[in-house]
Amino acid sequence: MPNTDNLCMSCMKPIGDAKQCPYCGYHADSPQLSPYLPIRSVVANRYLVGKVLEFNGDGVTYAGWDMTERIAVKVREFLPDAICSRENGETQVRVMQGCERAYTDCYQSFLELWRKLMRLMGLSALISVTDVVEDNGTAYAIYEYTDAVPLRKYLLSTSTGYIPWERARQMFMPALSALGTLHSADIIHRGLSPQTILVTPDGKLKISGFSIWQARTARGDLTPDLFPGSAAIEQYGFEGQQGAWTDIYAFAAVLYRALIGTDPIVATTRVTNDRLMIPSKFAEQLPAYVINALINALQILPEDRTRSVEQFRAELSASPTAAYAGEIQAMSGDRSVEPAQDEAAPAAPKKKKSEAQPFLIAVGITLGIGIIIFAILMATVFRGSFSKKDDTDQSSLNASVTESTSTETIVVPDFKNLSYEAISKNPVWDGKFTFKTKYEYSDTVKEGYVISQSLPEQTTVAIGSEIELVISSGKESVDVPDVFGKSYAEAKQMLTDSGFVCTVAGDYTEGVVVSMSVEPGSKAPKGTRIELTFSTSNENDVTNSNQSSGGGRYSTACSASKILHRKISRNSFYCCGCSLFYKYILFRALLAGDLRNAADYQRDNSGDNDFGNHVEAVVDNGIEECQTLTAELLENLCAEGEAILREEPLSPCAEEDVAGDDVGEIAQ
Repeated sequence: MPNTDNLCMSCMKPIGDAKQCPYCGYHADSPQLSPYLPIRSVVANRYLVGKVLEFNGDGVTYAGWDMTERIAVKVREFLPDAICSRENGETQVRVMQGCERAYTDCYQSFLELWRKLMRLMGLSALISVTDVVEDNGTAYAIYEYTDAVPLRKYLLSTSTGYIPWERARQMFMPALSALGTLHSADIIHRGLSPQTILVTPDGKLKISGFSIWQARTARGDLTPDLFPGSAAIEQYGFEGQQGAWTDIYAFAAVLYRALIGTDPIVATTRVTNDRLMIPSKFAEQLPAYVINALINALQILPEDRTRSVEQFRAELSASPTAAYAGEIQAMSGDRSVEPAQDEAAPAAPKKKKSEAQPFLIAVGITLGIGIIIFAILMATVFRGSFSKKDDTDQSSLNASVTESTSTETIVVPDFKNLSYEAISKNPVWDGKFTFKTKYEYSDTVKEGYVISQSLPEQTTVAIGSEIELVISSGKESVDVPDVFGKSYAEAKQMLTDSGFVCTVAGDYTEGVVVSMSVEPGSKAPKGTRIELTFSTSNENDVTNSNQSSGGGRYSTACSASKILHRKISRNSFYCCGCSLFYKYILFRALLAGDLRNAADYQRDNSGDNDFGNHVEAVVDNGIEECQTLTAELLENLCAEGEAILREEPLSPCAEEDVAGDDVGEIAQ
C-alpha cells in the first residue's frame, strides 16, 4: 500500500519523495485553484482530495484517493459557482444570499442524479459510481478513476482524424445501448460530446461528464455548460421540451464527428439553414442508411427528430433506404475537416422518398418552418425561465447529527455564518435543539446569518438543549449629517463621527461642500462611502462674503435647487418652483461669469422680461453691481427654497409655462 503522503495529487500514483511526478508531470507545490477544496482535504473521513481535473456549471471534479479501498477515484463536488461560493483555503460552502431556493433545488437534483447512476454501476459503457456522500455543506459523488481519454483526443491521435463505419459501429453500439438504459432509469444526459464520451485503452467507449439538468440549459440559474456542435437547439433557450431526443441529437453529433472528422454546424446556426454537410468522399463511402440515420437524428426541431434510442439503433443497424444514396449531393472537395460552405452540399432529407418533387417540397417546408422558428428563437433564446421561489439554505445539510438511543445526546454543529432561516426550516433540527435568537448589528456578517452561538461546536449535549444564536441585523443604519456649506475638514469630521467614509470628487477641497452622493437626513449603513463635491473659488468667495450665516444660505440654495430639479424632471411643475429654479441657474451663471447668457436665461425661460432686462443693465454697469445682484439672488434662493426643503406644496403652473425637456437642457 502506498503512503498517502507520497501520492501524486494528480494521478494518485506513488512518487516517493519526488516533488514532480514522473508519470503525469504534476508538481507537489502547485497551488490549488480557488474556490476549490485545498489539496489533501478529506471528505466524509474517507476520500482524500487532490488536484482539480475539470469544472463546469454545477461543480468540480478532483483527483481523489479512497483511503478505505486504497484506490484512486474521482471526486465530484456540487459547487455551482453562480449560486454559492467558498472562501479561499476553507472547506465549507456558503450559499449566496437570495439563492437559497435555487441551491436547494439544484442540490436535490445532484443527489438524485448520482444516486441513480450508482444503481447502474454494472454497466461497462458507463463510468462506475461507487458512493454519494454529504460534507462541507454540499454533496459529493465518487466514481472510478480510469485511464480512458476523451474521444476527441483519441480521434486527433489517429492519422486521419476520423474512423471508418465498421470500427465506429463496434465502438458506438454498446454505448448507444447504455444510453437507452440511462433513459429507462429516467436519466437524460444533456452533455454527450467528444469530450464527455471516453475511450478506454482497449478501445471501448464510456459515457461520463454527467451534470444536473440546470447546468445543461440556457434557461436555468446556473452557468450553462453546453457543447457547441453537440448541444440541441432546445438547450439554448428554445421553448421545446428536453428529453431522450435531446441525447439522440448529441449522440448522433458525436458519431458524425467520429465518421466525418469534424463537428456538425452549431444548432443555433442551423436554425436558418438546416442542411447537414457531408463531404463527397464520405457520402460515397458511408452506407446510405447510416447517413439517413444521422440526418434523422440531427433534425433541428425536436418534433422532427428521431425520438428514441431504439429507433436510432434500428436505423443504424439496417439499410432500408440504400437506394436513397443517389439523392445525396456530393461535394467537390475531398477533405476530412469541416468544409467551407461552397464546398458542401446538403445530405439526404429525412423523409424516405425517392421522388425528387416531394423531397423539394419537404425541404421548402422545413426551411419555412426554420425561418418562423428563428424569429421566435431570437426573442427567447437566452431568456431565463427558472423561477426562484421562497428562500431557503442547504448550507447546513452537512451538519453532524449523532444520536444515541441510550444517551439521547447530540453533537453541536457549527451554525456560524449560516442562514438562520435555513436552519429554522431544515427538518434535520426538528426537536434537536430549542433555539433562542438575539439580533445584533454586524459589519462583517450578512444580514440574517448567524454571528455566534451559545453552545460551542463539537460539544455533546442532551437532545432538546437550548442554544442561543446571535443573528446579524446587517450594518447599522444612521442619519447622514448635512455637510452642505462646510469646509473639507468640518465635513470629514462630521461624516467620520457618524460612521461614514468621506471621499472627494476630484482633488479640489478648498471651497465648501456643494454636493453629497447621499442625501442628507436620509439613513445609510455605517461604513457607506459618501462622496463630496466642493465649490469653485468663485463660489467660495461668494459664500465667504456672507459669513453671517456661516455658509448655510448657500447650502440651502443648493439643496433646494437639487430637490426642485428632481421634481421638475418628473414632470411636476410648480410656479414658485420654476421661478426658484431659474434664479438658481442665473445665480450659477453669474458666479461663472456668463453674465449676458444669465440674462437671456431669465428673459427667455421664466418670461420675466423686466428682471432679465434688469440683469443685463446690471451687467453693463460693472462688476460691483453684479456682486450685489448675486448676493440678492442668494438671499432670494434661500427664502424661496425653505418651502421646498420643508416639502411644502407649491402651486402648479400650466404646462405651457415650462417644459421638462427645457428645464433639463437649462440644468445642463
